[in-house]
Amino acid sequence: MAQESPNSGAAASAPIAGIGLIVLACLCFAVLDATAKYLSASVPTLQIVWLRFVSHVILSLVLFQVWKKPSLLTTRHPVLQLVRACCLLGTTIFNFLAVRHLQLAETMSIMFAGPFVITALAGPMLGEWAGIRRWAAIIVGFLGVLVVTQPGLGGMHWAAIYSVVAMTFYALYALLTRQLTATDSSAGMLILSGLIAAVAMTPAGLSVWETPKDAWTWVLLFATGALGGGGHFLFIMAHRIAPAPVLAPFIYIQIVWMIALGYLIFADVPTISTLVGASIVVASGLYILYRERVKGI
Repeated sequence: MAQESPNSGAAASAPIAGIGLIVLACLCFAVLDATAKYLSASVPTLQIVWLRFVSHVILSLVLFQVWKKPSLLTTRHPVLQLVRACCLLGTTIFNFLAVRHLQLAETMSIMFAGPFVITALAGPMLGEWAGIRRWAAIIVGFLGVLVVTQPGLGGMHWAAIYSVVAMTFYALYALLTRQLTATDSSAGMLILSGLIAAVAMTPAGLSVWETPKDAWTWVLLFATGALGGGGHFLFIMAHRIAPAPVLAPFIYIQIVWMIALGYLIFADVPTISTLVGASIVVASGLYILYRERVKGI
């Protein structure tokens, strides 16, 4: 895949625009996670996941008026689109399961390992290889994740494994998104991922169905589709114009919103280990960003 050229004004501004889009996407994801955690007290998790994708598809079809432009759904890589959609579905299921049991800040801190997985796999998948300094940052970031999860010290909740699995799916989803933006439309990628996930989740969603008790619950359920679909459209657009390793560290801003939402909505006070571990991960990720900027000068 072609690298962004630092010698042209348009190329130089593209990563900045991509960073702005990824920051907005992460805001959508933070509110989505908070909404899912709130809903999980009264609605089965698999039902939340299913309606998140159903509403995602409905809103996307209406917004892009696919009946007028069916070519939006064409793809040159159907297998990759299928795998990407499965990664998105896996991320959503396991993340929603995690927030049901963990504080928002705890789940996000574990998800912060995603940029390191992305950086490690960007070489073989995208031709963007990591140097020794970036690998050093990856190792430091992983140590930060260990501070949060505290494996073997009695501090890790068993549900943390959900966040680890969600993070792995997220990293693969991000890399495949970057790869597919070279050939497929943003609208098509958004709709196909939601459609595949919605169809796959239909049996599970219906099997646990519980009719929402009030109109507010219905509003929040459909809001998950708007937040998820909108966030992933911004995510796709960001990866269309900027390299994955440049964008990856900026999921870190999500920790600020997650801690704030967790405290304001659920009265979750983050532990010292969560704050320390998250700070270590953020610092190493910002170092990765610094190295990317230095290399582009």
